[in-house]
Amino acid sequence: MFEDCVIVGAGIAGVSAAAALRDEGYDGRLTVLGAEPHAPYDRPALSKDVLLAEQPPGARPLHPDGFYTERDIWLRLGTAAARIRPDAGSVLLTGGEEIRADRVLLATGGAARTLDLPGAALTGVHTLRDLQDALAVREYLCRRAEVVVVGGGFIGMEVAAAAAQRGCPVTVVETEELPMLRALGPDVARVLADAHRERGVRVLARSGVRGFEGGERVTGVRLTDGTLLAAELVLVGVGMRAESALARESGLTVGAGVRTDSAGRTSHPAVYAAGDAAETAAPDGSHTRTEHWQHARDAGTAVARAMLGRPEPEPPVPWFWSDQGDLNLQLAGRPHPDDERTWRGDPDARAFSVLHHRDGRLTAVTAVNRGKDVRPAMELIRNGTRLAPEALADPTTNLRKLAKAAAA
Repeated sequence: MFEDCVIVGAGIAGVSAAAALRDEGYDGRLTVLGAEPHAPYDRPALSKDVLLAEQPPGARPLHPDGFYTERDIWLRLGTAAARIRPDAGSVLLTGGEEIRADRVLLATGGAARTLDLPGAALTGVHTLRDLQDALAVREYLCRRAEVVVVGGGFIGMEVAAAAAQRGCPVTVVETEELPMLRALGPDVARVLADAHRERGVRVLARSGVRGFEGGERVTGVRLTDGTLLAAELVLVGVGMRAESALARESGLTVGAGVRTDSAGRTSHPAVYAAGDAAETAAPDGSHTRTEHWQHARDAGTAVARAMLGRPEPEPPVPWFWSDQGDLNLQLAGRPHPDDERTWRGDPDARAFSVLHHRDGRLTAVTAVNRGKDVRPAMELIRNGTRLAPEALADPTTNLRKLAKAAAA
């Protein structure tokens, strides 16, 4: 058993791993390094609740006071790692201190992608990844600034919805035919785009950005067709990249993220990775990186168990959510383009779900303001329950009863 474990990163993956190590009986020295000065906090709220709060909020902590001391977790905030030295059994901190580490878990998360375009450094051009980002964006929304969101993914549409709720003129610039098209498919994406337009969001699809204009502060966004959009705030929401520089500089194998096997072990046997930073081996030999909050939480727990030699748990059903104004979107499972799709509820009322199924088995569910379908659908997906086609096609079928019957 290793005596000193250092977790680099105090997000949901790192904190979940620390808690799981203690829950599984690890009694060695356990240190969590957090580069930010704040105690570990809930990042999904940054693009939702923080932007809409009446008073400038603090971070929503992942755990209450006392959680870390009760579990003998040494939480070092405002402290970053400069280099991992696994052969020497240590981690070098940016301040020059070197600490013991028989095992290291990289939970460094991800960073918002930026655009290498003219004017990208102007004041008022922002990304949204941490608390300081959210508070800066909130200031613009509070004074009803003109907002341009570049990128119609989930973060972009969450910010656009918050801006519209604040009374800001807001335009979304999206290169695809519809916002969130790749994740949702054209039919669901169209319903949500229409809903955003009804709530005051201007959506410019099939549009690109040439650059940002202004003196010291941004005043406009120049599109590739020459159109100039007035803007006091530009929110760049074009995805996230893995924070893998530390791994690369420490000699670990890096692809789109920190390369690991299915148990989270990197190219060095004493170093693991989990969460947004990790690119994990799949059964077919490929490597995939997943950026969802639930995945980061579950991966932190699973990798902690692997570090202690526990069996790999059965992979959970993937689940993701996005709150966009009065629209609650949830996705679970692994949809495939060839799946059959059954709609339930009322798309016109923005309260519906779509069941994805193949050969009588559910593969995924997409729900908008119809969360009651999600948990039972996840149970049916997990159990691989074969359902009668007429039951799947019947919008009155009670999924909860089906899930209970399948589990009995």
